[in-house]
This record gives sequence, C-alpha cells and structure tokens, in this order.
Amino acid sequence: MSNLHRLVALAALLSAGAASAQSKHNSNAPIDFGADHIELQDKANRAVLSGNVSVKQAEMTLNSARMTVAYTGQVIDGSPQVSRLDASGNVVVTRPDQTARGNFAVYDLNRRVVTMLGAVTLTQGGNTVNGGRLTMNLDSGRAVIDGSSVGGGRANGDGTTTAAPGGRVTGRFSVPKRDQPASN
Repeated sequence: MSNLHRLVALAALLSAGAASAQSKHNSNAPIDFGADHIELQDKANRAVLSGNVSVKQAEMTLNSARMTVAYTGQVIDGSPQVSRLDASGNVVVTRPDQTARGNFAVYDLNRRVVTMLGAVTLTQGGNTVNGGRLTMNLDSGRAVIDGSSVGGGRANGDGTTTAAPGGRVTGRFSVPKRDQPASN
C-alpha cells in the first residue's frame, strides 16, 4: 500500500470516527431555498439560483454564491423531482455538530451523497481536517477526505490561495484535558 493510500485510509478512519455521531439525513424532506435571483430554465429542467443562496433540507443547510438545481421532467404532487444541486463560491454545508467548507459542492439526492472540492475543511467540535475533496454519505454519516482536488489550494484572508504541499490531508484533533498524575 502506497503512502498516499495509507494517508487516505487514515483520514477516512479519523473522519469517519469524527462523523459517527451524525444521524441519518432525511433526503426525502422538502428543500427550502432563498436567493437574490432565480432563473428557471424549464426546457433544460433546471433552475439557477444566485446571490446569497441558502438551501435547507431537514437538519442540513447548504449556502453558496451560486447554485444550479437539476430536476427531472417527472412531476409528483405538483412538484418537479429535484435530483442534484451544484453549488459554487464559498460553499458551506452545515449539519448538526459538523460544518464543511469548500469551493464547490455537488449534492446527489438520488445517491444521498455530498461531494465537496477545492480547499475543503471539515470541522466537528474541536477537530478540523483539511483536504482537496470531501465525500459525505448522508445515510451512514461517513465522511472521507483526500488530498486530491480539481479546485485545489487553500484560501487565505487576502484573497490568494496556497496549495497544500503534495496534496496532503492535514488537520488538528482536540485532546481533552487530563488530570496530571499524582507525584509520589
């Protein structure tokens, strides 16, 4: 097993442990949204939302600068069936006790998977893991982070980006305070 594969496996184990407290997401819940602007493209079966986009489904919220909502031509109970959300620009996905940030995100409602790309950070409690790509399975709560990314780079406060060395996964795990052993 290569060092990269070991690193990815270790990150998967660590992030899966950190995410195990997550409950199963209800991907059948209605999706509420808000945006500054919406453009319906019925012939293409999509809607484009832009400007302060906020989408909420059950206990998960997805915020971004822009989002394309793809839906099928099939209408059930008077509503088109949403199949996929593509978000870009300062994407933030929030679930109970967990926040993920990245440049891009795809929420595949059929597979119940959120994939984030580019300068990804997953935070839960005092634990933080950084990488290039994050995949969250909303049924199991399992989160896998690896160093590869299409968007690459970590955003700095001054608007520039820096790439993580060698596409590595980095992070910090909090350690609870422990009592000092009694000295004899």
